[in-house]
Amino acid sequence: MPFTVVRMNLVDPDATSQSLSARYRAALEMAAFADDRGVDTVQTEEHHGTDNNWLPSPFAFAGAVFGATRRIAVTVSAIIGPLYDPLRLAEDIAVLDLVSGGRLVTVSGIGYRPAEYEQQGVEWGRRGKLQDELLETLLKAWSGEEFTFRGRQVRITPRPFTEPHPMLLVGGSSWAAANRAARLGLPFFPSAHLPDLEAYYNEKLAEYGTEGFCMMPAAATPLLHISEDPDRTWAEYGRHFLHEARMYASWQSKDIRSAVKSAATTVAELRAEGVYRVLTPEQCATLGSDSLVLHPLCGGMPIDEAWNSLHLFCDRVLPAL
Repeated sequence: MPFTVVRMNLVDPDATSQSLSARYRAALEMAAFADDRGVDTVQTEEHHGTDNNWLPSPFAFAGAVFGATRRIAVTVSAIIGPLYDPLRLAEDIAVLDLVSGGRLVTVSGIGYRPAEYEQQGVEWGRRGKLQDELLETLLKAWSGEEFTFRGRQVRITPRPFTEPHPMLLVGGSSWAAANRAARLGLPFFPSAHLPDLEAYYNEKLAEYGTEGFCMMPAAATPLLHISEDPDRTWAEYGRHFLHEARMYASWQSKDIRSAVKSAATTVAELRAEGVYRVLTPEQCATLGSDSLVLHPLCGGMPIDEAWNSLHLFCDRVLPAL
């Protein structure tokens, strides 16, 4: 059976405080619904200072999801690692790991928007060194033992639930990211289907004598919406898919490689491209993919339509699988 994901970034370009609150509360209800029906994970992410209210605080949202669910995982994919205080992040993840009984998965990348670094007062040119420090500090901190951090002795408590530590992956599409993951013995999460990078990561594992694995997206990893009438859905709601696709593409340079990067400028181009797909339940059940990523609230999608997509996915696609 495919690995099933419900993606939630809470984007809404036209939100008021009241409508955004309703969207957040609906997302928690959707997470509980997905949890009851066997979906594997809720996936969330972070961006800062956007014009469309992109979720900036994935761990706060993850905690709310854990409070509303019993078994579903939350995958934060990805945090912008260099923007975090390493000791505070170690504590926050430890608490979430304890609260959830080990259901938190964190992917740490370095991001690709200098504006986010500027807003947080972090030097863009130091992002690689800061990422190294963050990952090394997390691994030391979760041991519960005293260690040296920036010239002083520190100890982080409580220890997490998961042994030897909460699930932590290194994200990215660069040789440096693959090398960093292998050196630390951490799993590697490429941002796209990059077999050459996976091979390099495995070579580095052997060179460093460490252990890990690569969790690489498939060659095609579409973001899905389920509808009994895809033509109607594209006509009525295609602008929401296009909004997210265009904003995401506007942040990325030509060198950025991503499984969901789109070059479309119109709804028709987006539909033809296949990065975002609206499928009937029957089409989705026979897609033949190793993973299915549902994106019900995409780009400010009306909540009622998001629920319709989630119901069709859980009530008709999952049983067929």
